[in-house]
Amino acid sequence: MIKRILKTLKEKDGHIHEEYQYIHLINDIINDGTMINSRNGNALTVFGAAMHFSLENDSVPILTTKQVSFKTCIKELLWFISGKTNNKLLKAQNVHVWDKNGSRDFLDSRGLKHLEEDDLGPIYGHQWRHFNASYSNCKSDYTDKGVDQLLYIIKCLKDPVERYSRRLIMSAWNPCQIDEMALPPCHILVQFNVINDELSCALYQRSGDVGLGVPFNISSYSILTHILAKHCNLKPKEFIYYLGNAHIYDDHINQLTQQATRIPKDFPKVNIKKIHNTIEEYTLEDIEIIDYKFHPKIKMEMRK
Repeated sequence: MIKRILKTLKEKDGHIHEEYQYIHLINDIINDGTMINSRNGNALTVFGAAMHFSLENDSVPILTTKQVSFKTCIKELLWFISGKTNNKLLKAQNVHVWDKNGSRDFLDSRGLKHLEEDDLGPIYGHQWRHFNASYSNCKSDYTDKGVDQLLYIIKCLKDPVERYSRRLIMSAWNPCQIDEMALPPCHILVQFNVINDELSCALYQRSGDVGLGVPFNISSYSILTHILAKHCNLKPKEFIYYLGNAHIYDDHINQLTQQATRIPKDFPKVNIKKIHNTIEEYTLEDIEIIDYKFHPKIKMEMRK
């Protein structure tokens, strides 16, 4: 698939616009995908895709062929970084991407009747900061419990020798606690890599909702890489995105067909305004997205 994408990408001012990788993924799935009756509905599906996005010169790949709610994306990212799993904290910031998965009905369907509504179990943040720590509820204090994968990566990136390690891995996939989670993680494995003091990030995602989830994931991990580069005195280089099961739900096909006809605009820039002492101190106000131009929003229903 990636060879077809690279051969057919259009050029803009002598350069290939990286967003065409996403556009061609849409077209590949619509033209060549197989309709699968999946857990949460019918979806056109392919297996295996990859995209590369430059993060140089403060570029951040927030897709432009539709409006992406980047503030919502950043709020969720900072929530992951905090290690929290309480959806009420997101709701208080007008972020509702987890509402369906935190509902009483959905938690009960997962056998999580012991959790309060909006307690999502040991999902991303818990695994990033407290990997495999025994989980009670979203209000418990997990300080110094489990493995702090993110802190380990930061310590390595700040070390002039360890920053070149090939072991800078952070996993959200924990088989020991999958059944305790409201939703098993989709973006499951991230690796950071430094060459010549330039930081790159590679993400493997087992399942990608191309219409709604994938644009968020591209933005989120690119911004995370910018934050870590700033925090650890490195230069951001590249975000590399690997997808396993990439799918388009049947009620998203018309909207994505429309989106695929649009011409991408230049990606915006990101400015991390200051360096904090700890990674938990970064806030939305510290992350400035500059000159984001986009086509109109496209409405799609989120599956749970």
